[in-house]
Amino acid sequence: MLPMGFYGKQVFPRVLNVVLNTRQTRTIRARVCAGLAGDVVEIGFGTGHNLPFLPAAVTRLRVVEPSGLGVRLARERIAAAPFPVEVAGLDGQDLPFEDGSADQVLCTWSLCSIPDAVRAVREARRVLRPGGTFHFVEHGRAPDAAVRAWQDRLDPLQQRLACGCHLNREITAILEAGGLRIERLDRYYGAGEPKAFGALYEGVARPA
Repeated sequence: MLPMGFYGKQVFPRVLNVVLNTRQTRTIRARVCAGLAGDVVEIGFGTGHNLPFLPAAVTRLRVVEPSGLGVRLARERIAAAPFPVEVAGLDGQDLPFEDGSADQVLCTWSLCSIPDAVRAVREARRVLRPGGTFHFVEHGRAPDAAVRAWQDRLDPLQQRLACGCHLNREITAILEAGGLRIERLDRYYGAGEPKAFGALYEGVARPA
């Protein structure tokens, strides 16, 4: 969860509202959200930037988001959604949903900052119905040794400036430790970003 100080509550959500709403992130969100349908749970709703990309087949979206300001910044996007959006919790590590109650789970740029990311993935697995899928894009540990070394050097500063965000988490290992089997995975560097900050994991996973 975000720190409770002024920066974490009032400044950082506004920063994310801008930096995670670029042409590139919108293109990625469209790919990640494609194929979602039915009752969807989103871990790390942020300021609702995924809402315009959710397909018409989605019938309900239940979200968890620790930032109250983030949810307020999303009000217009929530109002424009053609399906009900329920802000149901604050913590991705403890989802307030019944077992097997979601058709799919969506998680974008969130596992980097959840304190116990493996626990959050286990929670996602718990709420997925049989045959459900976990759609994700995350930044994390880079494939190149030189970039990984820089990530390790910069990670302590990143955590302080970005409210607990890690640069060097191995996303595939987190998903597998949380009980998911990766069906599709694309790894690449975001265009125009320093590689230490833009090593991306994008794909779909299912309960193992």
